[in-house]
Amino acid sequence: MYTQGMENKQWREFGRTEVIDNTLNPDFVRKFIVDYFFEEKQNLRFDLYDVDSKSPDLSKHDFLGQAFCTLGEIVGSPGSRLEKPLTIGAFSLNSRTGKPMPAVSNGSGLWMESLRTTGLEASGGVPGKKCGTIILSAEELSNCRDVATMQFCANKLDKKDFFGKSDPFLVFYRSNEDGTFTICHKTEVMKNTLNPVWQTFSIPVRALCNGDYDRTIKVEVYDWDRDGSHDFIGEFTTSYRELARGQSQFNIYEVVNPKKKMKKKKYVNSGTVTLLSFAVESECTFLDYIKGGTQINFTVAIDFTASNGNPSQSTSLHYMSPYQLNAYALALTAVGEIIQHYDSDKMFPALGFGAKLPPDGRVSHEFPLNGNQENPSCCGIDGILEAYHHSLRTVQLYGPTNFAPVVTHVARTAAAVQDGSQYSVLLIITDGVISDMAQTKEAIVNAAKLPMSIIIIGVGQAEFDAMVELDGDDVRISSRGKLAERDIVQFVPFRDYVDRTGNHVLSMARLARDVLAEIPDQLVSYMKAQGIRPRPPPAAPEPSPPRSPARTPPASPLHTHI
Repeated sequence: MYTQGMENKQWREFGRTEVIDNTLNPDFVRKFIVDYFFEEKQNLRFDLYDVDSKSPDLSKHDFLGQAFCTLGEIVGSPGSRLEKPLTIGAFSLNSRTGKPMPAVSNGSGLWMESLRTTGLEASGGVPGKKCGTIILSAEELSNCRDVATMQFCANKLDKKDFFGKSDPFLVFYRSNEDGTFTICHKTEVMKNTLNPVWQTFSIPVRALCNGDYDRTIKVEVYDWDRDGSHDFIGEFTTSYRELARGQSQFNIYEVVNPKKKMKKKKYVNSGTVTLLSFAVESECTFLDYIKGGTQINFTVAIDFTASNGNPSQSTSLHYMSPYQLNAYALALTAVGEIIQHYDSDKMFPALGFGAKLPPDGRVSHEFPLNGNQENPSCCGIDGILEAYHHSLRTVQLYGPTNFAPVVTHVARTAAAVQDGSQYSVLLIITDGVISDMAQTKEAIVNAAKLPMSIIIIGVGQAEFDAMVELDGDDVRISSRGKLAERDIVQFVPFRDYVDRTGNHVLSMARLARDVLAEIPDQLVSYMKAQGIRPRPPPAAPEPSPPRSPARTPPASPLHTHI
């Protein structure tokens, strides 16, 4: 398996499977553990060889075929399981053996979960022919996704305040490999009591013990003081394994002050702390929902207002140069080519706003780029680009810049299915100052209750202060005194990603990374708020029995574990 660098596009060998002897239908065991980023296009390449010796030099073995894909393609496929034909396309002949070699062979965690191939050529690959099939499946590493929820009380703590009792709180520390301790949780302060009952709290098991159930957890008990010089009452130690026993005699701890114990012979303790309840559950992740079949419905809305300039002139933001894509097309492609793999039918609604439409010249802020009012969907990203170019030739750029109609359009789609099986993402690409701010804010506040997110990319040199307000990172957006339930908008100005060296591939990769980075958390926050759990992943289909090696091998599977 090879991975490709984002900056230099060089392929680097990531790892090799074991060798399976004498079979045309290998089922590989070795897993490849890789970091997964929803917001990045992570290119992968798989080269298959027939091993002839123990030499690590790949040129000494028969090249059987290869397959290319992205990690997002695997994850976004049903059950996170992708089938690809193995082919020998671009190739070079080995100068020593005369055999074909791959021409490109320049050598959060997921794992490639299974590698199996069937129907391989028995005597080496033939250029231009299919050479069997590779099946790639991915599974998220599940260790340390648990969240522990617990509650404590204390009894007969030492009195520390001169005019009262104590104001106790607990501080939890996990131990490190070097014997030091790192704070991982602090309870609230209970005022004026020696017998406090603290509120229930939740903490990731990873934060509590770094996944080591027997690692020491230290708990210190303090009396809160207004000036910050909190008085130490005492401490005790435990472990996750002990806490997991729940409420029992094993989870009543003596709070000990070492200094007092050394000074006073009759010292017993400074009170006790008792675990009242303990529960643990596995936290659902973005990939759990994707693997369970949640589809991401991608819609694009493009600004056709006159401030973009005449599309026939090179100064226009909509200018269609024969040599390069304009800013609208670059932004659409950068985001679309990543998000498309999470929608199985690859049909994407594409809308325009701010134009006069033929034949009567009426102004529309919600028109289909493909001209089909009944079905504005386009086939793939190329279909959207084709419809966009067609619209530029048929509509008249006009104005004003209104967002509310397209936000409401997608919100209607999102509202129709709220069972967790679908999540909508609207990409708005615009050049100007928004004209319907109040209506747009109201539409976004209403949409925040629905399974949807909004990405806004501003092109050109206009001031985008209003877009920053819609983004809501600093102040949550509100309308008519009503706060949005979730932050669902992400805005970036295109100009921040224009690479002066002309490397559009790298700069657009950065753009996509920044605008898509929040989508996984936004999807999970909606599902959690609605109490929607991921569905179980669909069962993988049973592989068909391999054919006899004597016959022409069919296009069949190879499995890898990421």
